[in-house]
This record gives sequence, C-alpha cells and structure tokens, in this order.
Amino acid sequence: MIELLRSNDMVMLSWVEALLRDAGIESVLLDQHISVLEGSIGAFNRRLMILDEDETEARALLADAGI
Repeated sequence: MIELLRSNDMVMLSWVEALLRDAGIESVLLDQHISVLEGSIGAFNRRLMILDEDETEARALLADAGI
C-alpha cells in the first residue's frame, strides 16, 4: 500500500474516498482514531492509502479534480 494523500481536512478526505470508490479504487483511511488522543482538535493528519497498482489511476483522478 502507498500513501496517496495526507490531510487533517476530513471533508476533503471523505470526498476523495468517494471519488476513488466511484472509480472502483479501494482505499483505507489510517490514523482517523488519533483524535481520541489529541482531544479532537484536528492537529494530526490522516493518511489515505491505496494499493500500489492503483496509484497511476488514483493520482490522475486527483489531478483532474484539482487536488
């Protein structure tokens, strides 16, 4: 797996997850439960991971979406 995106913007991450899902690309959001430790202030980035073989298509989707 590779890291496609790192952000603490949960709205954007959710949108990118939906974009990938619609294209048939599976993704996993890591570090989403760190908020319990940080007090829900959004200080730590979450990592959106995809399979290595989906990287080219996923990066093209993000570029087309302006991300």
